[in-house]
Amino acid sequence: MISPALKIAYTLFVAVLVPVYWLRIGWQNFLWLSDIALLLTLAGLWWEQRLLLSVAAVGALLPDVAWTMDFLARLLLGADPFGLQATAYMLDAARPAWLRGLSLFHVFLPAVLLWAVRRLGYDRRALVVQAAICAAVLPLSHALAGPQRNVNWVYGLGWQRQEFMPDPAFVALLWVGYVVIVFIPAHVLLRAWAPRTRR
Repeated sequence: MISPALKIAYTLFVAVLVPVYWLRIGWQNFLWLSDIALLLTLAGLWWEQRLLLSVAAVGALLPDVAWTMDFLARLLLGADPFGLQATAYMLDAARPAWLRGLSLFHVFLPAVLLWAVRRLGYDRRALVVQAAICAAVLPLSHALAGPQRNVNWVYGLGWQRQEFMPDPAFVALLWVGYVVIVFIPAHVLLRAWAPRTRR
């Protein structure tokens, strides 16, 4: 049901991105929920597994659309619409253009996921699975990635270190925010997008 050409093209992209990110940015970068979704999508495409694709879509759809909007606003208007400096690195000339270009997966990943979910159906268990993944990944991001990387914003939204509550409380509140603001709306949208949902 999924074209071998798409599987191969996606695999080649990931085969380049993973070692480059690992060596140039660090393995901690793969704790980002969008990077986890990128890898889940690879497995989901090859196995044509709707649960994996649905979980990836719940986790990455809205953040990657927001990333794309932020990047385009910064590129075309010089604006930072969300005030999080989320894509400032994309215009940092000190970083090689080819390395920054790999981050453009945030642009095409939502389209791939929407197409795959429409093709295979949406698995409603994805919301619970993604919430569980997030509950595990946020503390790991805090423990392993450190405040300089601020993976998944566990030290504060954007690059500003939060100081208004203890870190464990902030991480717990952040998890609630991800579930309520990111995952549940994506779940609702995906159910409407692929109405013939099958388990």
